[in-house]
Amino acid sequence: MRLIMSALAAAMLLVVALPSEAQQTDTAGSKDPKLLTRMPGFYISEYTDSQFDAHEFVVQTPKALGKQHAEGHLTYWRYDITTAAAALPPSWLQTARNYQNAVERLGGKKMYDAGLGNNYDSTFLISRNGTDTWIELHPRGGSSASGMYTLLIVEVQKMQQDVGANADALKGGLADSGHVEVPGIFFDTAKSDIKPESGPAIDEIAKLLTNNPALKVGIVGHTDMAGDATGNMRLSQTRAQSVIADLVSRHGIAAARLVAFGAGPWSPVASNKTDDGRARNRRVELVEITTK
Repeated sequence: MRLIMSALAAAMLLVVALPSEAQQTDTAGSKDPKLLTRMPGFYISEYTDSQFDAHEFVVQTPKALGKQHAEGHLTYWRYDITTAAAALPPSWLQTARNYQNAVERLGGKKMYDAGLGNNYDSTFLISRNGTDTWIELHPRGGSSASGMYTLLIVEVQKMQQDVGANADALKGGLADSGHVEVPGIFFDTAKSDIKPESGPAIDEIAKLLTNNPALKVGIVGHTDMAGDATGNMRLSQTRAQSVIADLVSRHGIAAARLVAFGAGPWSPVASNKTDDGRARNRRVELVEITTK
């Protein structure tokens, strides 16, 4: 009887705390996750959609709790229960298990479960169609009832590079240290074909060379340490050659002013132990060629 009274009291508190029914509609511009529906009787009270951001997800390792850093498209939802559903709110466990079952039906798995003492906070991972989707769930509410819960989801993806090379900045880098990185040149994994979005960065190299007709440069390709080192040496060389071919064919830069060199993984600027470090090591640089 005491448990029944506690549950009724929790439900009454939820009803008292709820906004008016007129306010119980989804936040303007919000929508549910692509892969998951919401719990019945809930509406979206808060919604944030970030094109690129990062989050640390709690994960259970064999020895202890750990953190998984994920970067990509980040979306946050807060779901609140409606007045009509508040008389019989779902338990924390009911909310957590509903999402766990939905994730598992999609081929995903549970990476962390905090248990009853921590509201069954959970982390899930769905890997499908070559994309990892990390999900963080926090059931909340009075007693063990879930009057609201939050979801935070990161669809792992690379950031779209919006800031590219600038001819004046490239010239300054060469003057300061004799070499400079060219941001904004992209290749598909294990390939040397230049991706279309690399055009603006290569245009700036061409502008640098056109404005400085006596300048000769080495185009140096760099890779991370993933895979075979010998293969990475060849890949970095062919990528450098691809940049030169584009400068010659599209911009009319004399091939005699350009030298391709593949440094492979042997000149890192960051640790190869992390995704961020490996991404920084995959780059193209200019090196000024001078005999004086």
